[in-house]
Amino acid sequence: MLKIKNLNAWYDRSHVVQDVCLEVAPGEIVTLMGRNGAGKTTTLRTVMGLIPKCSGSVMFGGKELIGLPVHQRFHEGLAYVPEDRRIVAGLTVKENLELGVIASTRRNQAGLIMEEVMNTFPRLKERLAQDGTSLSGGEQQMLAIARALMAEPKMILLDEPSEGIMPVLVDEMFELFTRMKGKGITILLVEQNVERALGISDRAYVLDQGVVVHQADAKALLADQAIQDRYCAV
Repeated sequence: MLKIKNLNAWYDRSHVVQDVCLEVAPGEIVTLMGRNGAGKTTTLRTVMGLIPKCSGSVMFGGKELIGLPVHQRFHEGLAYVPEDRRIVAGLTVKENLELGVIASTRRNQAGLIMEEVMNTFPRLKERLAQDGTSLSGGEQQMLAIARALMAEPKMILLDEPSEGIMPVLVDEMFELFTRMKGKGITILLVEQNVERALGISDRAYVLDQGVVVHQADAKALLADQAIQDRYCAV
């Protein structure tokens, strides 16, 4: 589904992502691992079109994304949940969710899509009239993911979804990702909780200073403490 080849990205003169190559097959969960500053978030942002200075190839569903604006990538079926969640202040939970349906091919059935998504997020269903920014950190993360699902995407890029969230909600979140996979949604995941991420993933890539230094089956990487200690320890 996603094929990245020789991807490079820069912030001004800083060459942050260097010739990254990776693939994500339909229905897979693939994790990007690495220390803070390794280039994981920049890779996701470049795939989504948020880093203008880049080169290489990003093929999604057989279509080249390099050169396409963000909104067009969104309409191609690619969704992105950033680490900072970007819940819109002044809008209710319901109104934040409705922003996501814009890219759906069924946007004329927004109510039906909302009902389907709310079945997955009962906590949010109880808070539809609240301001989105009044939710707890974990609930805001759930809202950001639910908003992405409103677009009925083929693939979601998730950046540090468990960051700053209480353990009980982290458990719910990773169970959710497994259910999403069961529904055919493909996930490219950046997550510092290596054990939890690898526990639900099919494969993983390890980034170090913007370069892919290792790739393996998720179970193999979960058992490889030396690789984790060398490249992923905080």
